[in-house]
Amino acid sequence: MRSQLQECLDAVNRVLLGKEQQVRLALTCLVANGHLLIEDLPGMGKTTLSHTFARVLGLSFQRIQFTSDLLPSDILGTSVFDKDSGQFVFHQGPIFAELVLADEINRATPKSQSALLEAMEEGQVTIEGATRLLPRPFFVIATQNPSTQGGTFALPESQLDRFLMRLSLGYPARAAEKALLLGQARRELLPQMPAVLDHAQLARLQAQARAVRVSDALVDYVLRLVEATRSQPQFAWGLSPRASLALLAASRAWALLVGRDYVIPEDVQAVLPAVVSHRLREQADPAGQGAGPLVQWLLREVPAL
Repeated sequence: MRSQLQECLDAVNRVLLGKEQQVRLALTCLVANGHLLIEDLPGMGKTTLSHTFARVLGLSFQRIQFTSDLLPSDILGTSVFDKDSGQFVFHQGPIFAELVLADEINRATPKSQSALLEAMEEGQVTIEGATRLLPRPFFVIATQNPSTQGGTFALPESQLDRFLMRLSLGYPARAAEKALLLGQARRELLPQMPAVLDHAQLARLQAQARAVRVSDALVDYVLRLVEATRSQPQFAWGLSPRASLALLAASRAWALLVGRDYVIPEDVQAVLPAVVSHRLREQADPAGQGAGPLVQWLLREVPAL
């Protein structure tokens, strides 16, 4: 399975040039069975990354373009009266796909944003009083523009917490952008890409990630990180137990990707910024403009051993 993981990374990196670290973190998130939030300026490759992962992992794909007039029924589906049968027939919305791209999620109103909450947490949706299971596997990759841009509605903390990781792609390096300009359009490469994994192989990878060994000393390190956010005055609030579970799950998946069946502190440190940055806020920063200094403080001040 190690060779297949590397094949997945190589395939995505051929489409998204110069973003090897972000691609590895994104695959870590999916192997850990988590949802991914990508925050960046328009045109950075967020949508392309989502399309590529759906192709490489052999997943059914639906894109939902979030706008201010989007309704929850546009996401979940609705019942339509069928005059031939004389009954209402439910028509599934785009949420019933294995990988759902919630594009520009913060351009929709909070009512529409909240339609994803049950789906992301429970793997099911409740529509017109009936509970309907979503497919397995089920991943949400959401993209959002910076909150400083016009026409955005900030995601509440309760919804941010549903995302295992938050990433930012950033501008490409000069060499990567030159190759992008001289090469074939990235979207044109997608139809040529075969699936590297099938559903059974992906499920085995996720099971292997859950089985990666974690020592008591490593768990104590995770606890020290979490406890520091709850006790130090610069943190507006501390990380929740869900966050500590997410950090451990991501560390296990990262260790699997690098070829180990046990977690070391460097694995935790590799995924920490992506796992906790959207869950933290600095006490002196009520607008929540960035948790980068808090994450760097954790990496620098909390001892690994």
